[in-house]
Amino acid sequence: MKNLMLMLLLTQYLFSCKNKDIGKVVDFNEVKKPNILFILVDDLGVKDLGFTGSTFYETPNIDTLAAKSTIFTQGYAGSRVCSPSRATLLTGKFTARHGITDWIGAKSGEDWRKNNREDKLLPAHYLHNLPKEDITLAETMQLNGYKTFFAGKWHLGKEGSYPENHGFDINTGGWASGSPKGGYFSPFKNPKLENKKEGENLSMRLANETSNFIKQYKETPFFAFLSFYAVHGPIQTNQEKWQKYRNKAENQGIKESGFKMERKLPIRETQDNPIYAGLVESIDDAVGIVLNSLKELNLDKNTIVIFTSDNGGVASGDAFSTSNLPYKGGKGYQWEGGIREPYLIYIPWSTSTIKTIDYPVTGADFYPTILDYANINLLQNQHKDGISLKPIIEENKIPKKRPLFWHYPHYGNQGGDPSSMIREGDWKLIHYYENSSNELYNLKEDESEQHNIATKFPEITTKLYQKLQNWLVSVDAKYPQKDNQFTIEKRKKYDARIANKLLPKLEKERVEMLTKDFQPNQDWWGSKQTKD
Repeated sequence: MKNLMLMLLLTQYLFSCKNKDIGKVVDFNEVKKPNILFILVDDLGVKDLGFTGSTFYETPNIDTLAAKSTIFTQGYAGSRVCSPSRATLLTGKFTARHGITDWIGAKSGEDWRKNNREDKLLPAHYLHNLPKEDITLAETMQLNGYKTFFAGKWHLGKEGSYPENHGFDINTGGWASGSPKGGYFSPFKNPKLENKKEGENLSMRLANETSNFIKQYKETPFFAFLSFYAVHGPIQTNQEKWQKYRNKAENQGIKESGFKMERKLPIRETQDNPIYAGLVESIDDAVGIVLNSLKELNLDKNTIVIFTSDNGGVASGDAFSTSNLPYKGGKGYQWEGGIREPYLIYIPWSTSTIKTIDYPVTGADFYPTILDYANINLLQNQHKDGISLKPIIEENKIPKKRPLFWHYPHYGNQGGDPSSMIREGDWKLIHYYENSSNELYNLKEDESEQHNIATKFPEITTKLYQKLQNWLVSVDAKYPQKDNQFTIEKRKKYDARIANKLLPKLEKERVEMLTKDFQPNQDWWGSKQTKD
């Protein structure tokens, strides 16, 4: 009966998709299907974890997972901001190809002027929903007999473009919002997440919902996508965690200043925010809950676990939470701090002894990698920009160098500029749309992107720029346009306000968070409301 229903569903889907490329439905009597647990953290920086080098944040559960996983040291998100990156994970396509190039809700075109930013360009228009024409990773898993589950942040369209519309059987907490509207303690103000007890922690709730799903469907191959709202702003924690990290910052030695001016906004250079540290630790606690559930149910030996983030840590804009040093920039920026991510894949039965891989990989690679491990035929016409990492993980077969592309024809809230990038081998080129200039970096020699060598290597610059332009044309990329109302005088006044008012304000707030009597409000953002 189950196989009959699956075939009927597949026939219906083939009819609706006409000439779409669909994965082969595998006979489950022939192959034992692995479970898939995909953990996505929002805005987590590449240096925000113990195993990636943080000496301030504590993440023992994630570090333990990393110790037995394959770690890709040059793992990249699909974009410097959330919605485009998430669409890349689910479609296997780079942003210019799938059309969601900015976080959904950001103003574009002439509407951009309403932000009073005084910018030279009007950002390009972009899609506001995950394209129905794409066969998402979840849809492919669903069509191949997997029970599919989504918990947490979605931010890929309004009603009609929710997780349940794109291949997830169960949706817990995923809707249009990109931030936790009610904060990290119940009531959550989320139409897709019932409030059960006041003061409940959001990350723990999502972990428990995921564990409950796993328990319910432990006899069925499952694809569980745990997508935390954390560590996106507004950053919040409880008093105990704040106290722990305030004391730790003091013991490590509080620096005199924590920020400097980047090109357009201040940027954080220290990891000493005790509120953010508590929020990071709550993610680690939540990850521990789900991993323990797998072990208790004896599913840990047949469950692939993937862990990553959707963009760089927030060093500028939003809550100015963390530092990504030595990588330059952060969320919203065109430099490595905006796109480099924690990127690990745990294959329980893998016998490979090589656990650290330096080959550059991207969010688009997860789609074909998961299909490959699930014994599902790859969909070359769908995940066009991704490759399966299985041969690298299992056989250390390193592919030849390939170009990776990023396209962000927008201004970020964090200070980044409209630009497109290409990385090929050790070389990375950034093309800026405000002045049609290029930056070139050799990441092997200069991972902090301190030395623009575009004029020193004109042939490489020209070659990469032309390859970037050809690719953008091939995918019908959209571009920002000149704003004829722009004046340099207004921009200078805007910049002066940022440097003279925002920078001192941030330094003052940083000091206040580290004082012994700091208290955001009486109930610590609702965390003290918890009722048994």
